[in-house]
Amino acid sequence: MQLTTHTDYALRTLICLSLQPDSAPMTVHEIARRYDISANHVAKVAQTLTQLGYINSLRGRGGGLVMAQAADTINLGTLVRETENLKLLECFAEGSQCAIEPACKLKNMFMQAQQAFLKVLDGYTLADVIKNGGELKVLWR
Repeated sequence: MQLTTHTDYALRTLICLSLQPDSAPMTVHEIARRYDISANHVAKVAQTLTQLGYINSLRGRGGGLVMAQAADTINLGTLVRETENLKLLECFAEGSQCAIEPACKLKNMFMQAQQAFLKVLDGYTLADVIKNGGELKVLWR
């Protein structure tokens, strides 16, 4: 399974904000610079994360993005479910037009594989990802 750039950047944004000293706000541009990624993409991700309640967006002078939840409350499986389109095959969606769907065994196999993938992620939180925060901070530009 391949995650979208949107989910990748969501995870990166949460890592970055979780490692901020004193929960200081960070701008979209600061996050984008640290990872050498598009600020426009980070802005879209920040909007999604704000809507989902993972982060808060503070306006005005000294504003920016801050965590809205503790890292140990953010489940990775839940985050992926909320940021990804998990319809791996056309037949995962309503109204499939696949001619062999009634007899095909692939749908169930892929469904099981996807559930196993998400079950592993369900066992981790953002806190698990940032346990080596000192090492991560050194790698930022």
